[in-house]
Amino acid sequence: MFLRSYIVENHLFTVEESANNKRLDAYLASVLPDQSRSYIQKLIEDDQVRVNGQVEKTKKIKVKTGDEIIIGIPDAVEPDIISEDIPLEVVYEDSDVIVVNKEQGMVVHPAPGHYTGTLVNALMYHCNDLSSINGVKRPGIVHRIDKDTSGLLMIAKNDSAHQHLADQLKEHTVTRVYHALVHGNIPQESGTVNAPIGRNPNNRLKMAVTTKNSKEAVTHYKVLKRYKQYTYLELRLETGRTHQIRVHMAHIGHPLVGDPTYGVKKEKVKHDGQLLHAKTLGFIHPSKDVYMEFNSELPAYFEKIKRKIETVTS
Repeated sequence: MFLRSYIVENHLFTVEESANNKRLDAYLASVLPDQSRSYIQKLIEDDQVRVNGQVEKTKKIKVKTGDEIIIGIPDAVEPDIISEDIPLEVVYEDSDVIVVNKEQGMVVHPAPGHYTGTLVNALMYHCNDLSSINGVKRPGIVHRIDKDTSGLLMIAKNDSAHQHLADQLKEHTVTRVYHALVHGNIPQESGTVNAPIGRNPNNRLKMAVTTKNSKEAVTHYKVLKRYKQYTYLELRLETGRTHQIRVHMAHIGHPLVGDPTYGVKKEKVKHDGQLLHAKTLGFIHPSKDVYMEFNSELPAYFEKIKRKIETVTS
C-alpha cells in the first residue's frame, strides 16, 4: 500500500553460538532491533531471506551456529504519508518552527515496518506547512531522536527555517542536553567522551566506536546522582551522531539502562527501551534571530524507575 517503488539493501549476519537453535524470525528480530518481527516475517514470505545461499520461506526453522543469513530490506523511495490525529505535546509553535516533546516509543518518521503512528504522521495532521528539504519521508524533520528516547525535538515549517536550523546543528551551536540512567558507578564528577562513531562492521544497523568510515563524536557528561549500581547523568551533545550517547556510554563501560542494542543482556530493572530523555533544547530562532531555550520534565516512567532504584539501593 505504501511502497510505490523501492530498492533493496542486503544485510549479512553470521549466527553466533549464543543464538544456536533460535527461530529464524526471532533471530533476525534480535539482530535487527529497529524492525518489527511481523515485518521480518513478511520479508521471509517475500523471498527476501537467504540462509547459506538458499531462499528460506519458513519463519519457524531453527538457525545453527555459523549459518550465514542474508536479508534484503526494501528502502522506501516515495512512500505515501498519511496524516493521523495523534496527540502531540507542542511546547512552542510559530510560523517557522515547532518544538514538541516526543513520548517514548514513537518513531520520528516513516520507515519500513513503521508507516503509521509516527511523529511525521501526527505533524501532517497538526499543521499544513512543513519544510520539504528532507523530502516526503521526513517533512519538517531537522534532526531526530530514537524511537525509545523521549524528549524535545525542533521541526521546521518552511525551507528557510530548516536550512537555518540545519546550519546551527552543523556548526554545533544547538544546545542539546539529555538525562540518562546508566549502569555502574562513574567515579568522575564530569568528563568527556571523544571517540569517533561509524557503522558497526558486523551489523550495519548498529553503530560503534571505530576509526573506519567514522565521524568525530563528542559527548560531555556530568554526574547528577549516584546509586550503588547506577549513575544518573546529564549529557550534553557537542556533535550529533546516530545513537551517540548510547554508543559512547557503552564504550566507557556504562551502558544505558534498558538499552536493547548496546545495553546489558539481563536487566534488574525491567523496562522496554533505554532510559534517555532529551531534556533541554536551545537554538537561535530562524527569523527572530534570538536564542530560545526549552526544557521538559522527566517522563513519569523515568521518575518511577529512579524512585524504585533509590528504594532498593538506599
